[in-house]
Amino acid sequence: MTYMIVEHFKDAVPVYRRFRDRGRLAPEGLRYLSSWVDESLSRCYQLMEADDPSLLNQWIANWSDLVDFEVHPVISSADAAARIAPRL
Repeated sequence: MTYMIVEHFKDAVPVYRRFRDRGRLAPEGLRYLSSWVDESLSRCYQLMEADDPSLLNQWIANWSDLVDFEVHPVISSADAAARIAPRL
């Protein structure tokens, strides 16, 4: 499953410091795909994949002191179009 993670940084400096010093801190099986950060450096939009959704909770626990998270399971636009096609 693919997840869109919206990270709300409490303060970007410690987030980037931890990432520089310790990396993503993702458990084995949680795959990083891509990310974008807003211009104010207050939010990060990140795509992650995992077969086991509990891996997200493990990863979030490593960052929850610095970041508030929203987790949204997502599908591609092509998959959405295929799902809705029979109803059109």
